[in-house]
Amino acid sequence: MTESTETTSKSKSKASPAAFEMPNFELPNFELPKMEIPAAFREIAEKSVSQAKETYEKMKAAAEDATDVFEDTYATATTGASDYGLKVIAAARDNTSAAFDFASQLMTVKSLSEVAELSTAHTRRQYEALTAQSKELFAIAQTRRPTRSSR
Repeated sequence: MTESTETTSKSKSKASPAAFEMPNFELPNFELPKMEIPAAFREIAEKSVSQAKETYEKMKAAAEDATDVFEDTYATATTGASDYGLKVIAAARDNTSAAFDFASQLMTVKSLSEVAELSTAHTRRQYEALTAQSKELFAIAQTRRPTRSSR
């Protein structure tokens, strides 16, 4: 029984492609009507295109200028920040060294008057050093800051 169903299904499958062929349809040829565009409309369109190109060029130039200003500003800020940071590190190193020197000198003191003298001298030197360091840091901050005319 299975043999008879297999032979009938094979014979049906061979006959079916010929029975369901797609018909050949040709696409219709639609032609657009030929119209003449008035000269006034053409002039308006050409002016609009030229104005758009000019505006684009101006916007592009302005964007490039703004990009250059931003790049210069960030480069200056980066350089200024690193210079400032290096100066702060150097000042901290100097101040730490002075503190250790003061501590080592205090260990050799034999009298209270020497402690007062050493302390006064150390305080004076540190005050002068901090004043000089503050001036240097202020100068770095002032030279690296953007001015109003460059904005």
